[in-house]
Amino acid sequence: PLKNSPITSKEMADIKANYKQIFAECYETFGAFHHKADPRSALEVSEEDREAFFEDLYNKPGFGIWLGNFHDTFFNVEANRLLSDFIARKIRQRVKDPATAEKLVPKNHGFGTRRVPLETNYYEVYNQDNAHLVDISETPIECITPAGVKCSDRQYDLDIIIYATGFDAVTGSLKRIDITGKGGKKLVDKWANGPRTFLGMQTADFPNFLTLVGPHNGATFCNIPRCIEQNVDWVTDLLAYMRKQNFHQVEPTVEAEDEWTAHVDETAQRTLFPTADSWFMGVNLNDPTKKRTFMLYAGGQQNYKEKCDEVAANGYRGLVMT
Repeated sequence: PLKNSPITSKEMADIKANYKQIFAECYETFGAFHHKADPRSALEVSEEDREAFFEDLYNKPGFGIWLGNFHDTFFNVEANRLLSDFIARKIRQRVKDPATAEKLVPKNHGFGTRRVPLETNYYEVYNQDNAHLVDISETPIECITPAGVKCSDRQYDLDIIIYATGFDAVTGSLKRIDITGKGGKKLVDKWANGPRTFLGMQTADFPNFLTLVGPHNGATFCNIPRCIEQNVDWVTDLLAYMRKQNFHQVEPTVEAEDEWTAHVDETAQRTLFPTADSWFMGVNLNDPTKKRTFMLYAGGQQNYKEKCDEVAANGYRGLVMT
């Protein structure tokens, strides 16, 4: 639960007066949110202390239960299981009908390995008389009828159907544009087996094609208003450098692209994200041809910024300018 609440005039004034400090503190965290992971392991504290810590985070506003938790909940299977079990208990507490609660408890992934529900009173909706949950993995949808939806066990008569079938995250919008590079190469063909990039901002054989908050980019798995600033500043400095040196085209070498793409994958493999099917991994049931590969950068915005700064400090190593 987000625990959103009204902000008083005094609280807003205090926030505005401390913007500089708040933003600076955000840049010191993994996701550029005002949450720092706890350096302790979930396995090294007592059960009582661990439960109290989870409870405290769960009841605070923001994303603390996800991003301010024990650091190993993203990396250690047992640590993540302890957190996932806590979340399951919370769902069962909030949803009155046990059968419905069990349907809502994730069974095929650990908490945080997919995009977590950022919600206010979401689970309480299932306690309403006008809300009924249908698990289509148990009773699949067979067809849409003039009266509503027919599942394998029964017909549901409906006035309105709202389609929420997902979207092709991260690469979909770029691949739907006819982006053409050197020699007539098509981006949609190059990325057929997953994105290949340098710093998540360029791809070889597509000069002057710069992507902000795109695949393999540290800003994509981040507090975007904070992290897009890093992208914009870096690209602005690159263009200023090119103008000063009288360069007109820029693209990465294939070697630099291969190295970064491999680094993105290696970084993801050290986490639990690859254990779950999600849009993080490019899994999209609307496009079964997509290869399962990590789409984002899981090293954290601090590491990402350091790597971008290192490239710039070394004369934009890995880029070819003409």
